[in-house]
Amino acid sequence: MGTTTTGAPPGTALTWSLRGRGPDDLPVVADPAVPDGPAEGAGRGVRVCVVDSGVERDHPLVGPLAGSWVVVKCEATGEAEVLPTTTGDTCGHGTACAGIIRRTAPECEITSVRVLGERFSGTGDVLLAGLRWAVDQGFDLINLSLSTTRTRFAHHLHELADRAYFARTVLVASAHNTPVESFPWRFASVLSVGSHQEDDPVHLYNPSPPVEFFAPGQNVTVPWLGGATIRTTGNSFATPYITGLSARLLSARPRMTPFQLKSALYLSAANVTLAPRHHLPAGEASDDSEN
Repeated sequence: MGTTTTGAPPGTALTWSLRGRGPDDLPVVADPAVPDGPAEGAGRGVRVCVVDSGVERDHPLVGPLAGSWVVVKCEATGEAEVLPTTTGDTCGHGTACAGIIRRTAPECEITSVRVLGERFSGTGDVLLAGLRWAVDQGFDLINLSLSTTRTRFAHHLHELADRAYFARTVLVASAHNTPVESFPWRFASVLSVGSHQEDDPVHLYNPSPPVEFFAPGQNVTVPWLGGATIRTTGNSFATPYITGLSARLLSARPRMTPFQLKSALYLSAANVTLAPRHHLPAGEASDDSEN
């Protein structure tokens, strides 16, 4: 039998059903209609967290960071801790992702959390700790250009992804570069990204998920260590493009929910066109189902 909680502020208790309350008791302030594209905003006011290999401080194509953190394991307890750091980037990957976000949404705020070491090495425990910290901080967007194939972490990642979704923190996650099972991009509560080879800076909707969107990620120029740039390929570099577009949308419509953000990205995808509605005479009905 359904129950409802009473006497608690909205959002602080579980509500399984509504009784004795109507629309006027549940006011929600929303932004105007969802925009057709991300051009309205430049990312101002949007907080983005890059969970990766760190970000090179003061790279000319990245600019200043709002904060730089690293996940370390305590020698005494073996527990993972998130601590401030000045170590920058260990391998260039995080700097590349942050640079793509910056050029796509130049006015957003970027924070780095380092979970990868040299040669892109990392563990599921460290990834979980960094992601959990980012979700707890309430970032608007978390860029995850990485994944794990270890199924023993899938349940915990799924819980974190759902918690982020309901807290209106959007996880933008790379699909694996090879056709293997990995996480968290496989979860419906995240915004999953693969790469396309088009030269135009456009994104595409995938009509055959679980990858939801494709973005430029093949032979793209990205910032790298030492203030340099390189050309590289991978779903990792398509993902921050979608993160940047999302930051622009959220800066224009800050009350947008995660499912509205997905809808806005869908409607603004280069391969999506709106079919005309078929107007039926009054009294007629249409059944599009197959017999």
